[in-house]
Amino acid sequence: MPFASWSVVTVDFLVVLHLALGGVTLAALLHLVNAKWRYDIRYLSVSFFALFPLAFCLLILLLLRGSATFPWVGSFEPLPAWNSLGFLAAREIIGFLVIGVLYGLFIKFQAVSTRSPEEAHTFRNIALLIPFAHVLFCTMIAWDFEMTLLPGWSSAIYAMYHFIGSFGMVLAVLALTVMLLAHYGALTTPLGEYIFNFLAQLMLAFTVLWVYTFFAQYLIIWYANLPDETGRLFQLQNGPFARLFWLFFILRFVIPFLILVFPYSRNTRGVIAVAAVSISVGYWIERYTWIAGTAAASPLPMFSLFSIAASLVIFATAFFLVRGTMKRYGLIH
Repeated sequence: MPFASWSVVTVDFLVVLHLALGGVTLAALLHLVNAKWRYDIRYLSVSFFALFPLAFCLLILLLLRGSATFPWVGSFEPLPAWNSLGFLAAREIIGFLVIGVLYGLFIKFQAVSTRSPEEAHTFRNIALLIPFAHVLFCTMIAWDFEMTLLPGWSSAIYAMYHFIGSFGMVLAVLALTVMLLAHYGALTTPLGEYIFNFLAQLMLAFTVLWVYTFFAQYLIIWYANLPDETGRLFQLQNGPFARLFWLFFILRFVIPFLILVFPYSRNTRGVIAVAAVSISVGYWIERYTWIAGTAAASPLPMFSLFSIAASLVIFATAFFLVRGTMKRYGLIH
């Protein structure tokens, strides 16, 4: 099956992976800044780490597909040692194992952090490592699964652009999750209305930060006007993927910004939900545009039978994994 079809599975993999990572990272950041509302949200947030085994299975599947996932396999691209499929597989698997252990320890010590001063100290030390691990690991993911898909193209800010956008998506999905659970009375402990306001403020902050990195990358490439750098962006914004390129910009920035910039909107669940849906859908389209757009093919493989079936299976599995973990934690009925 061609690269264009497997690009949908790659996008689903990135969504699942970043949800797993972002939930734990958010809990760690809230702990490090001593946010009082972390006690309301931290177990809901780390429940998404249940997706990590699913992300690992998808990683192995994508690695086994070879050139269907990485179109540069077999070519004479720059950095042949770094871009060899064997070394890529080795560093990704090792990275997954290291992250799995570290994030697992965070969740373990979070549960006992109030039991003794020693355990609280250990928990804080682990929390201090989480942001560094998140940035380094997500940088590798951004390079391997997006930036290097087009041999010879690079951007010094691409990794930051990638994981900032991903974390904004995590906040949006978390906000939608807690709103749905609260709306249907599924939570064992009701959340205060301030939780939705705080999540909306974070969504607004990361929306602005995302558009900053988007334009910072675009401006540098446009100003230098080097053919090796401008070609990929011109292909996306003017070629077969042009509509998707401008659509994800509207969904990722224009709509959520115009909604969340007003205080009234950040205190209204229904309006927050609209912004969260816009960010989440925009993120999927954004990842698909950057990945599938590498091949300069038609943007329609996302609607193929294989793509739809694969996405349904992946996200249905993700739903049951997260729900099962929330039940195990006693968060939902």
